[in-house]
Amino acid sequence: MSDFAENAWAATRNLRALFPPTPLQRNVHLSERFGADIWLKREDLSPVRSYKLRGAFNAMRKVLAANPDARDFVCASAGNHAQGVAFVCAHFGVKGRIYMPVTTPEQKIMKTKTFGGDAVEIVLTGDFFDQTLAAAKADCEARGAHFLSPFDDADVIEGQSSVAVEMIEEMGRAPDRLILPVGGGGLSAGMISFLDAVGAQTKVTLVEPAGGASLTAALKTGAPQTIPITDTFVDGAAVARIGDRTFEVLRRVAPVDVKIAPENRICVTIQEMLNIEGIVLEPAGALSVDVLEEMRDEIAGQTVVCVTSGGNFDFERLPEVKERAQNWQGLKKYFILRLPQRPGALRDFLDLLGPGDNIARFEYLKKNSRNFGSVLIGIETDDAANFDAMVERVTSRGFGFRDITNDEVLADFLI
Repeated sequence: MSDFAENAWAATRNLRALFPPTPLQRNVHLSERFGADIWLKREDLSPVRSYKLRGAFNAMRKVLAANPDARDFVCASAGNHAQGVAFVCAHFGVKGRIYMPVTTPEQKIMKTKTFGGDAVEIVLTGDFFDQTLAAAKADCEARGAHFLSPFDDADVIEGQSSVAVEMIEEMGRAPDRLILPVGGGGLSAGMISFLDAVGAQTKVTLVEPAGGASLTAALKTGAPQTIPITDTFVDGAAVARIGDRTFEVLRRVAPVDVKIAPENRICVTIQEMLNIEGIVLEPAGALSVDVLEEMRDEIAGQTVVCVTSGGNFDFERLPEVKERAQNWQGLKKYFILRLPQRPGALRDFLDLLGPGDNIARFEYLKKNSRNFGSVLIGIETDDAANFDAMVERVTSRGFGFRDITNDEVLADFLI
């Protein structure tokens, strides 16, 4: 057995001082739906509701093994890594300074404080994460503290590989297919390295969000690239640059085995897993399940493990999830209606809506000395096909009607 495999086993054994293996559960609903034997590796059920605890624990464990007097640790994170670091700081009885952007939601700050208690100090600085990261590294260097990277660190990668160790132990063999999310690459590099080390013949599919596909960019050029993040919704995986160390492992992944998940489609998956299975997944945690539909033919008859990497979901985001899911399904649209300023005009328009159509938003300001006024109107329907018929009825009656649902500028400003 290779050194990496031995170290992965050791990392997994040491983790048992912190928490038991996360469950590997066969999902009947998904198995029947996609004609495969589908299992979920539930990293959303770890003590901090994500796998990040593993890498942070392993990295800190190794630092303390080499230098038992080490007491100062620093990290920069606005999410799961911060919570993992806080948890292990409390476990080992060391001090942690956790840098978070000023814009970090209060819910994430409070959870990090809860896990770390008196062991951690939270420093809010910077409007953007790169500013926060720079401040954390500067402080770390000035105080001689140890910086805990979220993914681009050999010990972190080794710690994340414990997910693969547990998967094989729980299943009794390697699955035919493994589907997992990729952001900075720590989880995917760790699991792939372990599977390679033990000679597993598992086919691996990686999934990244459309708004931050840094692995795809790196595979195209052969090296990590800094890309613009066009959508921050999948905040746990929308990473501007894949890690250098992680890419050394992931560079051998074929581009065809890296899937891109649209953010609005991910919202449909989050809703379905919550409503049908009662499983709460954060956007990054839903990535592996989200691609099953487009992989239906590839996975038919296979044993498939999807890693649900996290469940730190703020329920205040549910309205946004619903809105984006409806957009993907074509069940909600926004229009600018040019409405004649005469008595009865609105009633005439409402008569053109179908029985499955419902007005979800209506903003109108009557303007003096104008023949027409503009209305921002949001309409939900129970069948996407209803919109074509409705638009035809409205325009045939002479109403000006403009669909702005996918007009990025107008939608951002008005909606």
